[in-house]
Amino acid sequence: MVAQPEVSAWRSRVPGVVEVFHAHFTEYAYPMHVHEAWTLLIVDDGAVRYDLDRHEHGTPHDTVSLLPPHVPHNGSPVTTHGFRKRVVYLDGTHLGEDLIGSAVDGPDLRDPVLRLRVGQLHTALGHPGDELEAESRLTLIAERLRTHLRPSAPAATPRDSPTLARTPRDSPTLARTLRELLDEHLTQGIGLDEAARLVHAHPAHLVRAFSGAYGIAPHQYLMSRRVERARRLLLEGRPPGEVASATGFYDQSHLTRHFKKFVGVTPGRYARSRQA
Repeated sequence: MVAQPEVSAWRSRVPGVVEVFHAHFTEYAYPMHVHEAWTLLIVDDGAVRYDLDRHEHGTPHDTVSLLPPHVPHNGSPVTTHGFRKRVVYLDGTHLGEDLIGSAVDGPDLRDPVLRLRVGQLHTALGHPGDELEAESRLTLIAERLRTHLRPSAPAATPRDSPTLARTPRDSPTLARTLRELLDEHLTQGIGLDEAARLVHAHPAHLVRAFSGAYGIAPHQYLMSRRVERARRLLLEGRPPGEVASATGFYDQSHLTRHFKKFVGVTPGRYARSRQA
């Protein structure tokens, strides 16, 4: 019996992300079609054969494929087992039309670091409330993609700014300013784009400056501060659902996942421990 397709698709609140699409197909083959958005594709199981601009390509599991907008392509499984893929569709926020030609010439990128980061991006996109992490990871992914597609030309992109060329002396000041912003917006949160606009820095440079100064990514810092505040409220006897809302988590399950990551136990068990 032929396995039924498995499909999951959703919109994300992360700027630049048009759609997130996960699928498992065994026999289905895509006809020639185009997308208005960039297609950032990884295959977790099996492989896909596709034609792009009348040239045949393939996507083994260690490859990241970037298909440009407006260029026709198709897709079909290589084996009878089909393929399992994860796709992020991106608008022109991170990648400009000037990169389309390079992407047509070389859409499949063998880069283990890039492959790992794209997988981490999908994990973050699958958890509501982790938008800052997803935004940070996407910023670094886009920077690496531009390096692949334009290795010798540091020309401006839609998100580039002169502040990208800041000297290392600027990094501690940027890191401290971002930390202050994260502290000020601990509950409501702040997007990476908004923070970069407020401090007049490129988002990728801002993430690198913060991580270099404090040894922790901005999203990790924000979540650790929220968990710290949640601990205090739990010890005051407030229920986990109320604590989740009061500390900026999307919901109680979001609090539980991060609380267990940082503390080692669930919020409920932590709260019960105070009675002992």
